[in-house]
Amino acid sequence: MKQADGMEQTAIVTGASRGLGRALAAGLVGAGWRVVLDARGASELAAVVAELGPAAVGVPGDVTDPAHRAELLAAATALGGPDLVVNSAGILGPSPQPPLAGYPLDVLRAVYEVNVLAPLALAQLVLPALRERHGVLVNVTSDAAVQPYPGWGGYGSAKAALDQAGAVLAEEEPELTVWRLDPGDLRTAMHQAAFPGEDISDRPLPETVVPAFLKLLADRPPSGRLNLTGAEPAPPEAAG
Repeated sequence: MKQADGMEQTAIVTGASRGLGRALAAGLVGAGWRVVLDARGASELAAVVAELGPAAVGVPGDVTDPAHRAELLAAATALGGPDLVVNSAGILGPSPQPPLAGYPLDVLRAVYEVNVLAPLALAQLVLPALRERHGVLVNVTSDAAVQPYPGWGGYGSAKAALDQAGAVLAEEEPELTVWRLDPGDLRTAMHQAAFPGEDISDRPLPETVVPAFLKLLADRPPSGRLNLTGAEPAPPEAAG
């Protein structure tokens, strides 16, 4: 996709080897973007990059690693960007999800490290480029950030922290567009892990929300919390 000045647009999408991140990366490539993809699994990421073609650049690594985040920015800069950064990488925590009374705190620290601190660290790193290009920062959130579902205290509170960080960042960075994006309940490996042994085939596939995401990029609404499905908050048994 080209800007008004004819320059190609470039995105960074984390957690792009599966689930929502993969679907959004594929949608962006299909819409003419160049995309830098991140994931921890190098072979899985390489397969996605091969499928998406030359507009996709894979940079395997862990988003909690400062050196890896620098590699993501360097790859996007080499392509002329970034114009868009999608913080989609995340972890669920224990499966099944434990109540807060018994939540292992060492695991909770890891959930916060991946779901809150790493997205903020990447945002801090890319802010100068995004300011210059009046770009878009997307933090993928969840209805569990705003609804108190039993058993979702770890993941939900981490997403709530990410949600609020995005809201504050939008106030502090008026040159940017900052979206806190709730994709709704989707049929992903993470969602399945949240409900081990249950049938989640009634949830839509991640690809179903891609058109709504691309429309957001075309319409460019102001910073805010957006729901890709337009649905009301899910009931407790369908949260995630």
